Amino acid sequence: MDYKPVVVQRHPRPATSKHNAESCYWRQFKYPVFVKEYAPVTSVHFSLAKPHRYAVTAATRVQIYAPRTQKVTKTISRFKDVARSGCIRPDGKLVVAGDDSGLIQVFDINSRAILRTLDAHKQPVHVTKFSLANQTQILSCSDDATVRLWDVPSQTSINTFMDHTDYVRSGQVAQSNPNLLLTGSYDATVRLFDARTGECEMIMGGSSGEGGTRVTAPVEQVLMFPSGTVALSSAGPILYSWDLVAGGRCTRAMSNHQKTITTMCFNSDAGRVLTGGLDQLVKVYDVSTYKVVHTMRYPAPILCLAVSPDETHIAAGMSDGTLSVRRRNPKAFESSEHEAALSAIRTGGFESFLGALPSIGQGRVKSKEKSKPVGDVDEFTVERKRKKKLKPYDKLLKSFQYSAALDSVLRKQVLPETTFSLIQELIHRDGLRTALAGRDDVLLEPILRLLLKYVTDPRFGEMVCDVAGVVIEMYSPVLGQSPLIDTLFLRLRKKVAAELRFQQDLVRAKGALDMLLASAALSSVV
Repeated sequence: MDYKPVVVQRHPRPATSKHNAESCYWRQFKYPVFVKEYAPVTSVHFSLAKPHRYAVTAATRVQIYAPRTQKVTKTISRFKDVARSGCIRPDGKLVVAGDDSGLIQVFDINSRAILRTLDAHKQPVHVTKFSLANQTQILSCSDDATVRLWDVPSQTSINTFMDHTDYVRSGQVAQSNPNLLLTGSYDATVRLFDARTGECEMIMGGSSGEGGTRVTAPVEQVLMFPSGTVALSSAGPILYSWDLVAGGRCTRAMSNHQKTITTMCFNSDAGRVLTGGLDQLVKVYDVSTYKVVHTMRYPAPILCLAVSPDETHIAAGMSDGTLSVRRRNPKAFESSEHEAALSAIRTGGFESFLGALPSIGQGRVKSKEKSKPVGDVDEFTVERKRKKKLKPYDKLLKSFQYSAALDSVLRKQVLPETTFSLIQELIHRDGLRTALAGRDDVLLEPILRLLLKYVTDPRFGEMVCDVAGVVIEMYSPVLGQSPLIDTLFLRLRKKVAAELRFQQDLVRAKGALDMLLASAALSSVV
């Protein structure tokens, strides 16, 4: 009769991962690269054009980084004062930045030459952004409480809005409409301006409670959804959501940060919002429910945050001058449908769409399955079954070397399920005493350590108690001869006593809960 290998019993294991699919995705952003600047990093901005270079603003310079190497490719330092809000135009050719002297400059990203100079502001300019819908226009927000929309070719201000009464530290041009400007100010209000009328069309927040919610903290950051129907703002540690279609009504107010939220940004499809604050945390919100789906921790308070358009990099600037760049390796299937269609057209022509011909210029992928031999129809083939290779402990059991078989599964790399399955097989063969007999302190130590490790494990606790009883019965006459073995026996006894006390406490707690539930049930019936 053939030998039957040991059947390793699989026990239900507790869930080892406490992270859902969403959290697992954001945890792929690892391999952080830290770059130390000599002043706080106040702005990070990714270019929409490939290869998605990003501009980092710190002190009196704007540096352009390459995303693959994380190295500086260009340095723009032609500023009279501290630079602010370096922003790359969507086509990746120009860079605009302001400074604390009130000057706005437009640079060529390759030659670093100054192409335009805009000097109407009298106070530091903290926001300079290109309009996505009209790339010849620039939005600027200044500490002189004014918001300006500039025409780059003519180097003139198209609109000037003076409705704010305090510093304007955040602003954005709507992606869906280049005439709509959303700004946030230290006067605790969020305002929506229309460049066509030159007026403020909507006020949200403020001490008067516009939009149904009273906001008293300065507005640090504003963000508008690509559709232009919903706006987000941060004031203190609270994140507000405003419905622009409903006249600027506040729909949600979320307080998940412990300190002021200083920066916000979307992911590539605007399905998630990332917020960073002075509490050194970045929180990821699902925009459908506004629930926090993931949290990232940083070593210093966060001042700026940006996600690359292809979602391979997350860059964060901190108050201690540290730039942190986390990156992930995208999967092959994550390439856009547009690129896949272009690739098919380039390589396969129209035949690839019809499926009649193989794609031109592409190799054939060989199947991993073995091809079946082709012969005559009446040919008779004798199939030969390959014998399964036995495990080392199975070979020892087959030759009745019980002690050696037990030693082979007491190694660290062997799973506990395998070890206790072999012990169960020894019990069935009535060979456990044979395997345990005749051991010195060196051979007895791994057995006691195994019992000590899994005596409180509910999967193996009953078997551990049975084996421990046999070991104590066999080796109690020789106790006191080895200090190491005596110590292990003492630790096993203490661990069993602690587990018994714990079980007694659980029984008491269960009894108390049963009484409470019973009394609650009686009171509900009465």
